[in-house]
Amino acid sequence: MLKWWPFKKEYLLIAGAVILLLICYQLAFKNTITAWQFNRQLKTQLQQTGDISYQPGYLDRKSKNLEHILVLYRSDTALFRSNTISTIAVLAEKYRVKLAEVPAQDEVYHTERAIIQKLNFEGDFFALNSFLNQLESSESVGVVRAVEFKLQRKDAEPVSKKLMMGVYMEISR
Repeated sequence: MLKWWPFKKEYLLIAGAVILLLICYQLAFKNTITAWQFNRQLKTQLQQTGDISYQPGYLDRKSKNLEHILVLYRSDTALFRSNTISTIAVLAEKYRVKLAEVPAQDEVYHTERAIIQKLNFEGDFFALNSFLNQLESSESVGVVRAVEFKLQRKDAEPVSKKLMMGVYMEISR
């Protein structure tokens, strides 16, 4: 049949290749190029709005969580020895624990953001532990940073034992 065709076979091959290229473009290349352009457009939008500062919901949640954490640390440092210690003493009395000593504040524990104050309590082990649990869960008295237990014996009386608990409280300024 191709013998009787009036055109040369080379031209027929070129025309067939062009038709095949148009069919491939319609079926595959057109969709691929459209998807590539759409992907490039989405990437530019993502770069413009991908910054966290453009997400107000995230910033609101973050600010709320930080404020909640800061409330645990916040206490009036100027009145620490009066208000906070009296609050802690009332709480200690409730759990049958005695506030034995409030040592002088050491300048080593002062930073620009927080003050660490040591408080010494006296009582039996279970009362001290329950008091410590309540002290850690109470708000606006500071945060317990470290705890140490010491058993003090008097030299004159070997039977007399006092269990002391030293609590380091951190208070933000």
